[in-house]
Amino acid sequence: MTVSDDASLARELATGAGRVLLALRATEPGADPSTLGARGDAAAQAYLLDELRRRVPADAILSEEMVDDAERLSADRVWIIDPLDGTREYREGRTDWAVHVALWADGSLRAGAVAMPAEDQVFVSEPAPQLAPPSDGRPRVLVSRSRPPAEADVVRSALDGELLPLGSAGAKTMAVLTGFGDIYVHSGGQYEWDTAAPAVVAAAAGLDVSRLDGSPLEYNRPDPWSPEFLVCRPELTERVLSALADA
Repeated sequence: MTVSDDASLARELATGAGRVLLALRATEPGADPSTLGARGDAAAQAYLLDELRRRVPADAILSEEMVDDAERLSADRVWIIDPLDGTREYREGRTDWAVHVALWADGSLRAGAVAMPAEDQVFVSEPAPQLAPPSDGRPRVLVSRSRPPAEADVVRSALDGELLPLGSAGAKTMAVLTGFGDIYVHSGGQYEWDTAAPAVVAAAAGLDVSRLDGSPLEYNRPDPWSPEFLVCRPELTERVLSALADA
């Protein structure tokens, strides 16, 4: 498959899983939130696994919702998926949750898509989405609604910015892409499936994506833990990395 084919498949899968999640939430408006979240995770996972095994049966899979298979480490192609990124937001009836589908191949991320079904949007690495123009206001630093990291406040202070809480990692990354925010800073509590699709889409659009020290992110590693994530508009990256280095 070509890179374009892989990106197209990522878009189809993320969009399809999003439809499954929306349909489930619509049919059970009074469902217990914890039950709805678990059912959403399971339904989207089942859809993605079925489609991947049907469409690309030779490819390996790394997913939040399945037992890790070490055979992926010797595979040429590995799909890294998060069937429901932002389970809390999904079960609360919010819109800032996402579906992540990314492909790692031959040592790096090759293609990916981030669907935001409740906002009727899907972002894909090819063709790359257009990056919003720079804002004239104070830099907006996107952070977790429940666990804003200390590093984000360091950046906010250094750039005279403001913190902007938002839901899932995919939602925060796409918010930088669309101009709702300018910087996304995260430390602690993530895995490869949380960042793979957002990272490849954001980079394709021209955003800078890295760890908090500016070093590149790595994927399909034996341990999928990936605690740091920085997404930044390129005109702000040098100042952000300098602030983090001085902290």
